Amino acid sequence: MLDIKFIRENVDAVKKAIVQKGLTLDIAELIAVDEKRRTVMQKSESLRSEQKKTEDREKATALKAEFKELEAELELIEKEYMRLMAQVPNIPSEDTPVGKDGHDNVEVFSSGDLPKFDFEPKDHIALAKRLNVIDFERGAKVAGYRGYYLKNEGAQLALALMMFALNKMIAKGYQPMIPPTLVKGAALFGSGYFKGLEYDPAVDEIYEIASQDRNMSGEQSKEKKFLVGTAEPSLLAYYGNEIVKEDDLPIRIAGFSQCYRSEIGSYGKDTKGLYRVHEFMKVEQVVITTADVADSDKLQQEMTQITREIHADLGLPFRQIQICTGDMGLGKYKMFDTEVWLPGSRRWAETGSASNFLDWQARRLNIRYTTKSGEKKFAYLLNNTALPTPRPLIAILENYQTKDGTIKIPEVLIPYMGGKKEIV
Repeated sequence: MLDIKFIRENVDAVKKAIVQKGLTLDIAELIAVDEKRRTVMQKSESLRSEQKKTEDREKATALKAEFKELEAELELIEKEYMRLMAQVPNIPSEDTPVGKDGHDNVEVFSSGDLPKFDFEPKDHIALAKRLNVIDFERGAKVAGYRGYYLKNEGAQLALALMMFALNKMIAKGYQPMIPPTLVKGAALFGSGYFKGLEYDPAVDEIYEIASQDRNMSGEQSKEKKFLVGTAEPSLLAYYGNEIVKEDDLPIRIAGFSQCYRSEIGSYGKDTKGLYRVHEFMKVEQVVITTADVADSDKLQQEMTQITREIHADLGLPFRQIQICTGDMGLGKYKMFDTEVWLPGSRRWAETGSASNFLDWQARRLNIRYTTKSGEKKFAYLLNNTALPTPRPLIAILENYQTKDGTIKIPEVLIPYMGGKKEIV
C-alpha cells in the first residue's frame, strides 16, 4: 500500500503505474474520497473538542448526537477509502521492462547447455510411472483433481531438495523457520495475497478453512483462517505491528513449509503431472531491510544469486528473466523469475520468483524500524523462492534420465538420499 501523501504528490506517476500494470483505478476518485475523509475527521475532532469544553448540558447532548452521526459517516468513508487504497499499485522500478504480459519479459541470465540425448527423452509422467516414484492415479482418487502421491525415491528426492535448499540458506546467513501454514486473513492481505481488502474466492488462489476454531475461553472464534500458498505471508507477519531496530537490519529468514494453492486462475492448464498442483513443499526466503532503494536492490541481487547457485549445484540448465510491468503483481517494485529447462516436456518451467516490494507490504503489515537518529520508518520487504518441490523434481527426472530408463541423482543430493546415486 502506498502512502496517501505520496499518491497526492505523485498523481501522474501513480496513473502511469496503473496503466503499465494493466489495472483500472480512478485516482481522482480516491483523492476525492480522501479529501472528504479528512474533512469529516477534522469536523469530528472539532466537535469532540467543543463537546469537552461546553458546560451547557443541552448543547453537550446535541453535540454528542452530532458526533455519533459523524462517526457513522466516517466509518463508511473509511471503508470506501481503504477499498480504493488496496487497489493502488506500487510504482515499478525505472529498469523494469514495460510490457503487457509474459511475452514482454526479458532474459537477463542463463546457465548450462540444454541437454542432448541420443534417445527420445521421456517426460516426468512416463518416468515417474515406470520408476514407481509418483502415483497420480491414486492421488486423484484420494485428493481429487491435481492430487498425487510421492513414493519411494520420489519422496526421498523431494525431501532431499528441501534439506539441500534449507542448508544452503543457513550457510548464507538466513535464519531457518517452520512457520504456520494456517493463518489469519491479515497476514494474506498484508503480504498482498488478497486482491482486495478481503478474501474473494473468485480471484484469490487461496484456500479458506470452512470449520471455525474456538478461542481459549471455549467460545467459537469469528476469525477466518486460510492456508498459505507460500511461507512468505507467515514469515513477514511474524514482525507485523512491530518496530525493530535499524542495527538489527537486514533480517534474513528462510522458511520451510507445505504450500496450498487453489489454482483457480489456471483451470484447464497443465492438467496432467506434477507441473501445476494444489499442494507442495517449498523453502522461501524473505528479507526485512531499511528504507533504502539501492540497498534493497543489492539484497534482491543477493537472493537471485543464491537461487543461481542452487540451480547450478543441482546441475540444471536454467535462466532468469526480469518481469515486465504488465506481468507483475500489484505491490511489486521489481521482479525476477527463475526458469529451468524440461527436456522431456520441451518447455521452460518457472521454479521461483524474487520480488522487491519496497514499503508496500510493510505499510499493510505495519512493520517499522527505528533509525539510529530515533526516526520511525516503514521497512522494505523482499522475498524469493529458494526452491519448491514439484518443478525441480520434474527437472531432475527429465534432465538426469538415461537411455536405460534410470535417473541419476545430482551429486549434491546424494548425502540426503542415504548415499543412493540413481533411481532404478
